[in-house]
Amino acid sequence: MIWAILVLLGVPLWLCAIAILVIVLRNRSLRKRPGSIPVRMRAGGKGRWHPGHGLWVHDVFTFRGSPAAWKETLVQVASVGPVQPAAGDDKKGLHRLGSEPVVTTFHLVPAATLQLAARAENAGALPGPFGTARSTVA
Repeated sequence: MIWAILVLLGVPLWLCAIAILVIVLRNRSLRKRPGSIPVRMRAGGKGRWHPGHGLWVHDVFTFRGSPAAWKETLVQVASVGPVQPAAGDDKKGLHRLGSEPVVTTFHLVPAATLQLAARAENAGALPGPFGTARSTVA
């Protein structure tokens, strides 16, 4: 239906195909960055988990949502809580993170919190510069 509307408006379909290809290739190249961690993000411990990729830059955590990268977030982290296995209710919203995802809480500089979930093999990279000494994942 949307394709028919675009054709009627005079938008060439090859232009739409190129735009979609650019978005897909750009997102793929960003996912392949060194240090990129596939994560799910939830602000304030409420709502749904948003899929994307995160990257640490000193004490700033960058997040870019998937699949079309409409959501980008930069947060300055004051401290990171312990990395723990996901509980029952949290596991339901953590698709494609393996059988045992891990969850941690970031305490942000302007007095807010952010929850992040990742695969168990990424548990060491999740706290970033705040270290892995507090990890409770075996």
